Parts: sequence; C-alpha cells; structure tokens
Amino acid sequence: MKLLLDSTRCQGYGLCQEPAPGFIDIDEWGYAQLTVTTVPEGSEEAAAEAVAVCPNSALRLVK
Repeated sequence: MKLLLDSTRCQGYGLCQEPAPGFIDIDEWGYAQLTVTTVPEGSEEAAAEAVAVCPNSALRLVK
C-alpha cells in the first residue's frame, strides 16, 4: 500500500502527523512531507487515519 501526498492541496493544518508520525513530517512552514511512501505491513490503520483527518484530502492511499 502506498501513501501519496498532493502537496498542492496541503494547507498546513498538520492534523495528519499525529496519527502517523512515522510517515509524515511537518516542514518549517507547517506543510506535510512524506517520510515514507510504502506503508509498512501492520501500519495501514495509522495511514488510513492520517488520510481521514486531512481536511483538504491532500493524502490518499493506493494499493
């Protein structure tokens, strides 16, 4: 499973980092940056939570 970020949609709320801190960092301006794109087995729920909390749908999961 892959975690994808559309950086043009990110508005810097930072809500996505809390459920998936190992996958997403927040840059110096407050915008999300992916630290991994392939979601490790057993971590799908955390990645899905990060996708769900993004108010601008900047994140998505693909198989």
